[in-house]
Amino acid sequence: MSCLIVMSKELHRLELIQRIRGRRLTVVEAAKLLGLSRSQVHRLLQAYDLAGADGLVSKKRGRPSNRRHSEEFRNLVLDLVRDHYVDFGPTLAAEKLAERDGLTVSRETLRQWMSEAGLWLSRKQRRTFHQPRMRREAYGELVQIDGSEHRWFEDRGAAHLTVRHCCPELLASKLQPVIQSFQ
Repeated sequence: MSCLIVMSKELHRLELIQRIRGRRLTVVEAAKLLGLSRSQVHRLLQAYDLAGADGLVSKKRGRPSNRRHSEEFRNLVLDLVRDHYVDFGPTLAAEKLAERDGLTVSRETLRQWMSEAGLWLSRKQRRTFHQPRMRREAYGELVQIDGSEHRWFEDRGAAHLTVRHCCPELLASKLQPVIQSFQ
């Protein structure tokens, strides 16, 4: 007895084929429910009679696509991306490969190849995390001082603010005519 992993579509087919064999459903009705032709349902019935539920499983499962690119083409494209387009994203790299090199690759295929080769990280993988600053032991140990030359206060002077970094507490503020740099 073999272990069989069945998709929901194949399970639905199996259920309908069993209903046909139990004479609770006609081939024409099953064809309408499955969205297949009558002759295709007859082929499914023959496969079920020969191999049981295994006969309804797609023969393409686990096999590579017939439309896949060759390994040589994939390596050529990745070499070009490494040499000329290393700082490009997959969409722009695909456009430039088509424009400059005459190689047509879909951006999604190129994205997958670049990810596998370590040339591209998704946004989720690129995300960096900000490490929060730990609170200081002494009051005023970490203070932020800021000044502005803009005429917020007409011609009366520029603003200087001193703020404690961890909490929105204003330690000092000063209005002076000229901003002096700290030495």
